[in-house]
Amino acid sequence: MRDSGTGRTFAAPLVDGQRLRVATYNIHACVGVDRRCDPARVAEVLRGIGADVVCLQEVGAGRHVGRHADQWAYLGEATGCRVILGAGARQHRRRFLNAILTRLPVMSVRSIDLTISGHEPRGAIDADLEFGGRVLRVVATHFGLHAGERRLQANRLVAALGEPPAVDRPRPDAVLLMGDLNEWRGRSGALGALDRRLGPSPAPRTFPSWLPVLPLDRIYTDGAAISGEVSVCRTPLARLASDHLPLVGDLFWSQPDWRRHARHAARFGEFRSVAG
Repeated sequence: MRDSGTGRTFAAPLVDGQRLRVATYNIHACVGVDRRCDPARVAEVLRGIGADVVCLQEVGAGRHVGRHADQWAYLGEATGCRVILGAGARQHRRRFLNAILTRLPVMSVRSIDLTISGHEPRGAIDADLEFGGRVLRVVATHFGLHAGERRLQANRLVAALGEPPAVDRPRPDAVLLMGDLNEWRGRSGALGALDRRLGPSPAPRTFPSWLPVLPLDRIYTDGAAISGEVSVCRTPLARLASDHLPLVGDLFWSQPDWRRHARHAARFGEFRSVAG
């Protein structure tokens, strides 16, 4: 696919009614390991991944990028994706925000307050997307830096996931929870509640980008969606563009679809070519 604005060629969307690519990426306000703010590098990494749903953390608000007032607007246009923000995001200038970039139709959006007293404001975007004639609930979040704070935030998310849907909201066929959870201790830390509710998630190392030793970023799935291989994007540009590496995965609606893709990937190295 060719970007008509830049003339660059990037990965076409993978939506085929049964499969889609997803990713979570802490972009560090587009400041790379060389301490240079360069949103174009982040956009290039995202285009290379070619995901249909991307959950972004630490998106710089009020950071002008060319003719765009905010980084999320620039990244949305650069990738050809719709942008989803949490409630009140435009009122919080000079803050790091969560955002979702997606090629899928957006059905509804809400916010989940994860702010813990005595700590900086935190939240989650809770969006319903249409995928293959089904409802995919996507939760994008960024947990806090303190162990007790993260444990309370995980419990709040589990409670929100367990609530019955509002009358004006469709019941999801599947749930996708992604983000920088700032947790490396697994079930002994804050992730035990999420693991019990959604099942264990893969934990590849994503931080720091130049020599990853900590699995801070996670992709959880529940319901009808089946998670295929989850891998880390380790391209040279990804190692430079942020202090986190993107975590990338594929979702499928059925076991046969996942098995067909696994055979194809093993034969042609499809996923490894994306993840580097």
